[in-house]
Amino acid sequence: MTIAETRQICKGLLARIPRDVLIIVILILASLLSFGLGYLTGVDAAAQRSSATLQASSFVASTTSGQQVIASKNGTKYYFPWCAGAERIAETHKVWFASAASARSAGYTPSANCAGL
Repeated sequence: MTIAETRQICKGLLARIPRDVLIIVILILASLLSFGLGYLTGVDAAAQRSSATLQASSFVASTTSGQQVIASKNGTKYYFPWCAGAERIAETHKVWFASAASARSAGYTPSANCAGL
């Protein structure tokens, strides 16, 4: 069977289906596909949020038991290593502390926008 023969068969099948029915079927299939993709995106986003929550809670648990925290030589706040504020500190300005308590004793305060502080 050649491509031309297959094309003729498809044209023959489409000619038998009323145009209105074909449009409705295409709209329904497009809607179902869009809904399915949206649902999968939501499921994936929820899985990422729960994964991030688990990571944050494990970091919080380990931080309270002695995990390191980071601060800037030029700043007054300290952060956990996963926080966005910690990522913005230049390597030359980073100061590491063995725990949040040691950072507080050095005069640093916890960042307000870092989960777990």
